[in-house]
Amino acid sequence: VTVTFWHAYAENPAAPEMQRLTKIVIPRFEKLNPGIKVQQVPFSYGNLQQKLTTSAAGGTLPDLIRSDLAWVPQYAKLGVFAPLNKVMPDFKRFAKAMFPGTLATNFYKGNYYGLPLDTNTRVLMYNRQALSAAGISSPPQTFAALRAAAPKLKGKGVFLFADGGTGGWNVLPWIWSGGGNLTNPSYTKATGFLNSARSVAAVQLLADLYKQGAIPSLITGDQGATGTENGLAEGKYATILDGPWMLPIFAKAHPGFKLSTARVPAGPGGSISVVGGEDIVLTQKSKNKAAALRFLRFMISPWAQTQMARAGQLPVRKDVTKSLLKINPRYGIFLKQLETAKPRTPHPNWPKIDEALGAAVLSAIKGDKSTKAALDDAARQIDSLLRN
Repeated sequence: VTVTFWHAYAENPAAPEMQRLTKIVIPRFEKLNPGIKVQQVPFSYGNLQQKLTTSAAGGTLPDLIRSDLAWVPQYAKLGVFAPLNKVMPDFKRFAKAMFPGTLATNFYKGNYYGLPLDTNTRVLMYNRQALSAAGISSPPQTFAALRAAAPKLKGKGVFLFADGGTGGWNVLPWIWSGGGNLTNPSYTKATGFLNSARSVAAVQLLADLYKQGAIPSLITGDQGATGTENGLAEGKYATILDGPWMLPIFAKAHPGFKLSTARVPAGPGGSISVVGGEDIVLTQKSKNKAAALRFLRFMISPWAQTQMARAGQLPVRKDVTKSLLKINPRYGIFLKQLETAKPRTPHPNWPKIDEALGAAVLSAIKGDKSTKAALDDAARQIDSLLRN
């Protein structure tokens, strides 16, 4: 039996994740499972989604796909992915091993259409020297500390915080940490949640800081503003939010800069960030479901998760934490943040929901509308999108 596995780890066979998948993980699986061969097919990220769309229409799909988590509800709605909780007898055992936020990315209308394969989240990254120069001894750990630090940094010509947009990836950590929400727990309604007092207060925090000159115009789409990576390393920005992929990027591009990390500043809701990453899904058209599920289980086993972690893929299992810290202790902050991280709304209309959220937050930050009015409008738009 040959199991086909589409993914977008990397097109370059020399990439670390491709080397480990091709030379270590798949050969180990095939040795343990004689009679099953794995044909892995790499794509670029954009080409994979395009191929998935055209293949779904034509009915020529692989057995397994490493899917972006945002695609799962979209293709689940179309009947492309199989509900794993129904076709995989031991689904619950694997589900219990996952970080809750990563597992939730697979949920759509009462079923789970995949399991997490690799994950990431955003944490606070900061320039310790820039903070110290303004008389700030530790990174801002709360919303109150952010407000207090802003004028001190401005006095030194440093922006408190920088980000490159106002979409869900950017602002949901602030909304959730502020005790707000984008929708209700069943993802069916935004009114009363996105425009709740706590959600409004969290977005107002960003609007206030922008108005005070503590957040640069990069957040509003100013292409001429310094990017977050260079701005943090050069001391123009004191803090940013970003993911684990930035560790090697900073090391290579700014070898003289010592990057420091901390959890997302806490508000009334605690310190909560956003889940990123990919899920592994079984297609409904798979002709080798038993063999495919055997490979799926292998890819989310502690051994395979640890192997892929050596290539920079953050594991999704809580029981791999100790192994990961031995590989790279700097991953510890991301694992801590993942304990409470949440998924962006798993819904087929997520791209449109994200667009409505981003536009509302942008108008609030720029002062085009009051924060309450902007989020009221967005909540109504998102209610309609959630119904479709």
